[in-house]
Amino acid sequence: MLSPNDKKLGKLDPFYRPSVSKQKTSAEIISEARNALRTVRTQRPFTPQEDQRKLFGPASSRTLENRPPSSFSLHASSFESSDSRPISGARLSPLELKPKVPASPTTEEDSCFSFPKPPVDAAKIRRISSARARLFRAASQGALLPDRSLPPSDSKKTVESKETVMIADSMVKINGIYLTKSNTICHLKSHPLQLTYDGGCNEIKKQEMFKGTTSLPSHLKSGGDQGKRHARASSCPSSSDLSRLQTKAEENIETVCAACTQLHHALEEGNMLGNKFKKRSILLKTLYKLVDVGSDLLSLKLAKIILALKVSRKNLLNVCKLIFKISRNEKNDSLIQNDSILESLLEVLRSEDLEMNMEAFLYCMGSIKFISGNPGFLNEMISKGAVEILINLVKQINENTKKCGTCLPNSGHLLVQVTATLRNLVDSPLVRSNFLSISALPQLCTVMQQYMGDKDVCTNIARIFSKLTSYRDCCGALASYSRCYALFLNLINTYQKEQDIVVRVVFILGNLTAKNNQAREQFSKEKGSIQTLLSLFQTFHQLDLHSQKPVGQGGELYRAQRLPSEAEDVLIKLTRVLANIAIHPGMGPVLATNPGIVGLLLTTLEYKSLDDCEELVINATATINNLSYYQVKNSIIQDKKLYIAELLLKLLVSNNMDGILEAVRVFGNLSQDRDVCDFIVQNNVHKFMMALLDARHQDICFSACGVLLNLTVDKDKRVILKEGGGIKKLVDCLRDFGPTDWQLACLVCKTLWNFSENITNASSCFGNEDTNTLLLLLSSFLDEELALDGSFDPDLKNYHKLHWETEFKPVAQQLLNRIQRHHTFLEPLPVPSF
Repeated sequence: MLSPNDKKLGKLDPFYRPSVSKQKTSAEIISEARNALRTVRTQRPFTPQEDQRKLFGPASSRTLENRPPSSFSLHASSFESSDSRPISGARLSPLELKPKVPASPTTEEDSCFSFPKPPVDAAKIRRISSARARLFRAASQGALLPDRSLPPSDSKKTVESKETVMIADSMVKINGIYLTKSNTICHLKSHPLQLTYDGGCNEIKKQEMFKGTTSLPSHLKSGGDQGKRHARASSCPSSSDLSRLQTKAEENIETVCAACTQLHHALEEGNMLGNKFKKRSILLKTLYKLVDVGSDLLSLKLAKIILALKVSRKNLLNVCKLIFKISRNEKNDSLIQNDSILESLLEVLRSEDLEMNMEAFLYCMGSIKFISGNPGFLNEMISKGAVEILINLVKQINENTKKCGTCLPNSGHLLVQVTATLRNLVDSPLVRSNFLSISALPQLCTVMQQYMGDKDVCTNIARIFSKLTSYRDCCGALASYSRCYALFLNLINTYQKEQDIVVRVVFILGNLTAKNNQAREQFSKEKGSIQTLLSLFQTFHQLDLHSQKPVGQGGELYRAQRLPSEAEDVLIKLTRVLANIAIHPGMGPVLATNPGIVGLLLTTLEYKSLDDCEELVINATATINNLSYYQVKNSIIQDKKLYIAELLLKLLVSNNMDGILEAVRVFGNLSQDRDVCDFIVQNNVHKFMMALLDARHQDICFSACGVLLNLTVDKDKRVILKEGGGIKKLVDCLRDFGPTDWQLACLVCKTLWNFSENITNASSCFGNEDTNTLLLLLSSFLDEELALDGSFDPDLKNYHKLHWETEFKPVAQQLLNRIQRHHTFLEPLPVPSF
């Protein structure tokens, strides 16, 4: 005879069936998410590091003909003598009369130029000495000195500079140039650097000029055999001084580098940097000549001074190229860091005009990209505002493109360098914080939209987003930018067969839809979103099928490696997106009734095993699990439920615990159907579920108990719990996991409640030992002080209390009452301790 309370409970729906007549509690929502709907995780796509430093790596979509070079020759002659003369677009007509060499220069900048003379008559040449002929021939071609260093025999006629630059209280003499410190500033202002020709000066011996120095260290030499390199001749009357300075500089680079450092400090202290310095052009020409020395260390010193003197146009381009060449060698990173050249490069991006110096910006950014790959530069780049400068540069490009209605020439090449640099920087928490504070994400989305046809730019930005969306705050910021969803769908449609970009875009969508229900809804509302995912699924499913190697042709080795192929990696990320979208109550039923989506998921389980690609099989099963939650009309999952149950059997008998767990979860949803319950019993799946109760794994016990709960709804199948010690295993789960998992404890109580519906004697129903254990456990668990004694994490106390009060307590109390009514106590029961 059933008591009134038993009759009341007997009228309730089966425990597995959710109630739709009342509003769900928070505990019910959380419980349902655990039981049926769950997001899926996956690893971020791997990006291999490039072996060589180039503007565009080997994976670039740009052809060699359509991209700027990463290798080039650069010499002193590459620089323009004058940096202030405007560029004229007019072509001048040739002069009718041949010009004559002026008697004396009229301006400082013009003093270095001489006009060509007519060729010398051969008869006259034969009547003069060979030495005089060489000089005469050189003069006729516009050069007053031979285009090579003087031989030892002519050393007494070497040209020497008489200019003295004062630095501090001491005077340093370098190849005829004295540098001291005390009155440099006033001296440079009133007496600019002058190179004076003195044909009668005696040769200055090496040991006199570099007293106390040693020979040039081998690690400072670069660009070939510097000992055999000849200095370039100049058209200036004082070019011999420069040639001699280059030759001597090769013999002791360190001394010249020290002089450059002192010169830079002197110019800075004298407020003579920039483009207002009166004798700037003469100083620049001298610095340009030293480029031919070919030392990377010296070239960095020179580049820093040249940039500080605010060169423009061609000279700015060439000095950026000079630094770019040096930065291509990773061994020079320490030189770049010691010289703080990064600050000079960032200043170029901050202060120079973008449109006028696009190519210079390109090589400047190329250098910054190279050094950004070195973790040693990270803090320096952040502290110097690199992130803000680069995002501002992106913003300029966006504004110019919007204003002009078309992309600026070479702006795509520049954006490749900018986005690659940002990709290297976003691993830092400080950079991610900066990204959010300066609204960088919308700017990058705008670039992606405007440069949709540039695969390199889009790939780099996709790499940035794939990193950022792995973090909750950045993921939320991008998810709230509603325009990004249409943008990502457009990218997938544009590059559907390009694995490297598609896999990252799909990974980003998986991150956005993992924890944000609004993101799931916004993505689903985009026109053609599901069709795009289906088309992508079909494309890479076919690629994966064609890439399979049959057994006997490397197929066994292929399986043994267990590394996902490129096609499999896309499918892994794609099934994750589908699983996440299926959580949305509006989209889950839509996907469940889509024959294309469900068909491809089932096909994946048909031809893939856990040994082939574990993550793909598990993700596909998790997606089916989420879709099987919806009991809707025309559900493909419901139509094929028995076939799905057959496919899941191979997962249950595997040695992969994750695969087993996913299969059990699907059975938990499918076992709500009577036909599936019959299948489970006929194939002894229920025995496997009871065996899983011994797994000591809470999630597995929870899912297995859910299947057993659904089986006990059918009165004819309740007897199976006595097979294999099912009751004892359920009681053990209650004892082991109850105090820390009230959801699992609730499932155990519901299963035992169904099992004991027609109870007449508790001992005969559960057995004496299990009955006594149940009485002890339920009594103690219903004591709030004992049940919530704080043995778990204090931060989760409210969470535990919520589930204890709303889920466990009502069912456990009714079960305890039933057992007590049908049990005769032989002796008082002790209170257990936990």
